[in-house]
Amino acid sequence: MNIPDGLLYTKDHEWIKLEGTSAIIGITDFAQSELGDIVYVDIPSKGTEVAEHDVFGSVEAVKTVSDLYMPIRGKVLEINPLLEASPEKVNQDPYGEGWIIQVEVKGTVPSLLSPAQYQELIGK
Repeated sequence: MNIPDGLLYTKDHEWIKLEGTSAIIGITDFAQSELGDIVYVDIPSKGTEVAEHDVFGSVEAVKTVSDLYMPIRGKVLEINPLLEASPEKVNQDPYGEGWIIQVEVKGTVPSLLSPAQYQELIGK
């Protein structure tokens, strides 16, 4: 199971990469493998403000739909343009081309899981 260093993780299986006052968010390798083949990603429009822990979209796989939970409070700066035509990018490269949104961080960043803590959470 791929759990890259340099990222923070949530108990809901999102990852976050902080870059100054913005952050990139996606779902973990573990999450995409549990979901199976992803066929659609529903994400908010640019400019949408999302509170910490709120649902900010969903990922639809062949047999299930899973909500996406915002790990921080933020304003959507960009959505991944590749996902509309190629949602399978989330399966193929969840930490690279399969990122989901970029947000402007609002307020303080909460305590999130380190790679070691996330690995312990999923038991891998």
